[in-house]
Amino acid sequence: MLMDNDKRFVTGIDVGTENVRAIIATVSKDGAVAIVGFNEGKSAGMRKGVPANLTGPASSIDQMLGEAERMGGYEVRSAYVSIGGSQILSTRTEGMIAVGTVEHEINLDDLDRVENVAVSGRIPANRDVLDVIPLEYALDGQGGIKDPIGMSGARLEMRANVISALTPNCENLKKATLAADVKSERLIPSVVAAAKAVLTDRQKENGVAVIDMGAATTSVAVYEEGDLQYVGVVPAGSNHITNDLAIVLAIDPEMAEEIKTRFVTGDFHSEKSPVIKIGREGKNERAFDRKEVDEVVKARLEEIFGEIRKKLMAARYDQRLPEGIILTGGGAKMRDIELFAKECLEASIKIGVPQNLGGVSESIEKPEFATAVGLALLAAEQESAAPASNKKSLKLKKPSEKQNFLQKIFSKF
Repeated sequence: MLMDNDKRFVTGIDVGTENVRAIIATVSKDGAVAIVGFNEGKSAGMRKGVPANLTGPASSIDQMLGEAERMGGYEVRSAYVSIGGSQILSTRTEGMIAVGTVEHEINLDDLDRVENVAVSGRIPANRDVLDVIPLEYALDGQGGIKDPIGMSGARLEMRANVISALTPNCENLKKATLAADVKSERLIPSVVAAAKAVLTDRQKENGVAVIDMGAATTSVAVYEEGDLQYVGVVPAGSNHITNDLAIVLAIDPEMAEEIKTRFVTGDFHSEKSPVIKIGREGKNERAFDRKEVDEVVKARLEEIFGEIRKKLMAARYDQRLPEGIILTGGGAKMRDIELFAKECLEASIKIGVPQNLGGVSESIEKPEFATAVGLALLAAEQESAAPASNKKSLKLKKPSEKQNFLQKIFSKF
């Protein structure tokens, strides 16, 4: 539904293992995006980036959305939703079709046909295709074509990058959001959404990677020549650092998280106090050996970034990224993490945050909000590209009490 005769609402929901975040934005006729609502809360029922049950994620989304809806004055009914986990797969495919005589002009139907040929039989039946990114077209053997619409030829070929995820995980995530009265318009890999929020067109053209450091997984996406070339996931994230500290230091996870947040730094060469003290001085104060803490953290970071480098090498992009690597996600908040990443990956490293947005954007210019912002931007892009007659109407919020949460869940099944 139109707002002020020229704006539409879009929503992005980042459903992570540790936190769930939402961004509500408006899109004007000229495509300008303004943030009008946002919120974050603790996640439940998620394990390693995928739903472990339905009620946990649904409850988290429902509770978190309330404040974002009140801020934006809009009741969310549909959203672009993030999907994570090591199930995300990037597959290179090729397809070829005959389109007629050499005078035949390539049209959208031809592109759909060659895409179907490229995907059919290449992606296992137990996986959902999240996106197909055409990397290159060829007409009658002439390659290097980015957009063949209107060109003439008898044989059309396509090279593509297909992003897919396991069907059960996709369906369960959709059910979880639906139980919170939100329809998942599209599922987007979290690192791809984050890239939308923190990368420029120039970076994508020259060659750049984004690393999204989540709680349970760390994902990498590589862009070159303007296109998404590769996506990979490492099944370890910032929560693993917390758990390692809790085990080695024999403390509870809450205290381990406090140590990680307050004292851990990615610069292991700097001079620091040899003792870490937390708690009230003289009462309940505890001291820990800085060297032991650093050894635990460094070992886990070496594992995470070592696996990321292996994936970049397998994709043939190790040390081949002129624009370097952008770090996002909650794990990117660790002090000086970019220094350690630079040492491990031997590349230029920067922390990526959403920028140049209108509305109440100052509060979400943080690396942990990159995915949610990117989801909203992708939804806005789709809104701007779709013909007005095909756009789905969005409901303005009405002043009514939300129905009981459990009733909502049971009514969906």
